[in-house]
Amino acid sequence: MLIFKQLFKYYLYMIILFFIGRLILVFLYFDKLQDTDASIWLTFIYGLRMDTITASSLLVIPLIVLTLFPKKLFTFASQFLKYYFLIVLAMLIYIENATFPFIAQYDVRPNYLFVEYLEYPKEVFSMIFAEYKLELFIALLMISSFIYIYLKKTKDNFIEIYEINYFKRVLLFIPILLILFIGVRSSFGHRAANVSDAIYSSNRMLNEITKNSIHSIVYAIYVNKKHGSGELIKQYGKMELPEAYIRVKNSLGINSLSKSSPLNRAVTTHFKTKEPKNLVIFIQESFGYQFVEVVGGEKGITPHFNQLSKEGILFKDLYSNGTRSIRGLAGSVAGNFSVPGKGVLKRNKSQSDFFTISSLLEPFGYQSIFFYGGESRFDNMKSWFSGNGFDKIIDEDKFTNPNFVGTWGVSDEDLVLKANDEFKKLYAQKKKFAAVMFSTSNHSPFDFPKGRIELIPNVKEKSVKNAIKYADYAIGLFIEKAKQESYYKDTIFVIVADHNIRVYGSDLVPVDMFHIPAMILGENIQPLVYDKLATQPDVLATALDLIGLDLNYPIMGNSIFSDEKKNISLMQFHNSYALRKDDTIAIIRPNKKILTFKYENKHIKQIESDKELEKDLLAFIVVLDDMYHKKLYK
Repeated sequence: MLIFKQLFKYYLYMIILFFIGRLILVFLYFDKLQDTDASIWLTFIYGLRMDTITASSLLVIPLIVLTLFPKKLFTFASQFLKYYFLIVLAMLIYIENATFPFIAQYDVRPNYLFVEYLEYPKEVFSMIFAEYKLELFIALLMISSFIYIYLKKTKDNFIEIYEINYFKRVLLFIPILLILFIGVRSSFGHRAANVSDAIYSSNRMLNEITKNSIHSIVYAIYVNKKHGSGELIKQYGKMELPEAYIRVKNSLGINSLSKSSPLNRAVTTHFKTKEPKNLVIFIQESFGYQFVEVVGGEKGITPHFNQLSKEGILFKDLYSNGTRSIRGLAGSVAGNFSVPGKGVLKRNKSQSDFFTISSLLEPFGYQSIFFYGGESRFDNMKSWFSGNGFDKIIDEDKFTNPNFVGTWGVSDEDLVLKANDEFKKLYAQKKKFAAVMFSTSNHSPFDFPKGRIELIPNVKEKSVKNAIKYADYAIGLFIEKAKQESYYKDTIFVIVADHNIRVYGSDLVPVDMFHIPAMILGENIQPLVYDKLATQPDVLATALDLIGLDLNYPIMGNSIFSDEKKNISLMQFHNSYALRKDDTIAIIRPNKKILTFKYENKHIKQIESDKELEKDLLAFIVVLDDMYHKKLYK
């Protein structure tokens, strides 16, 4: 029993640590937990199941060392276990500490994002040091204090265990391993427990608190490694491909018979012209609707956007693909909804022969450019844009003597001045161009040059609101400069957000926080407020309509001037999806029943199941996955 007792002791240490972290989260977010159909305190019961999965997994290695290592390896084994538990407990202290700022930023427990961004240490660590100094100090203090106390006070040398007859220890291996296996599996059913078993309430934050951070991270990594095996899609359900494609085409108003590119169809422009126009898409980082007065947001933050919207087409009820820049870029540049798992910008099969505006317009003589003020390798943007036809990538290294360089690169002001110069040169050479510009200012730690904007009262200088006001200043500067140049009259300009700021709320999918602004500008464009439901692919299709070319494309949206335009939006929120048609929304989560909701007063309310809408939602997931794996989006 000594072996079991020793392992159980460390199991309790881990469970207590997880309990304290969960208890703090309950108190921090108690106000958000009131609107729920389940008891708040059940989070500790269901959470214990998630914690046991993690703790049991971490005890397998010590079990092997304690039961299968011979006595002559006692010294090595004892030292190994001492430092194994030191590292494990220190790591858990760090993860539990990191959970608090992560939830504050993303409104979910740490998941795949937690490790994905480690590919970009410069940007990530600069942001951490700028934004989370106190949290980092507390975590380091706790970890260093723990290490000191552990090394000073721990008396575990495991000598008594190794005095037990080796044969008896080996015999104990199987029963204790079985106990740990039951703990890891946490289920006697056909399927082992997973993250979805923490979802017991309609309150999303309560479900997040119930999860275990280290388990969420490891499980997310495991699922993301399963892209090619079909395991990812199995979590959502099954549907035959012919039915799925028919449903998606009907939902989008697409009539296409092609097998090699199922959504590709011929689209006739409503603005036929002898000389097609250039296209510039200026994508705004985290430009949420709540800061833009003309789409229902706060006054005084985006005066330039508000004023310019009166000159063109304003999208008043537009919703983003997802909550990440790579999802917004795919929607605004390729007209592609969010593929399950990693975004297409970071996945192998979409690094070439994937539809973009570059591959679409190249046959018409257009040169394509991607402008980004930071390092374009971030989120694999450089590889994706260059691999899919963009002729030129202009990123941070290409800016000579920029006015301002922050954590994420040169300022938006430098970006628009550089782009304006490039467009002037191309126009002077009588070359058509299609360009994508991606801003950086509205990103923690919110660096921007001083003296450009009047700071918002009672708000700290480096804040979301001031960063957005600076981004708005850059939008105004860009259009002002463009209007002074000859190319303006022959160019269509799109200003669109990639996604909202931190997407938060208690709803299973916080639909309101997918709301973003967009507008299309250009000489002779008749001012219009489009107040029907729209998506980023709809914005792209509308802009392409306005350049005056008849085109063939697989964009998952339609021009607002087309009779085929539908009031539909597909939103991806971590591993959940929401399909909205008018104000009815179906939501699907891994290994859970699809639910139907009504969208009212910026919140969702569950209603009687809409079976057809729920089937349409599953169809989108099946089709998006199939098109990616078979390289059919072209």
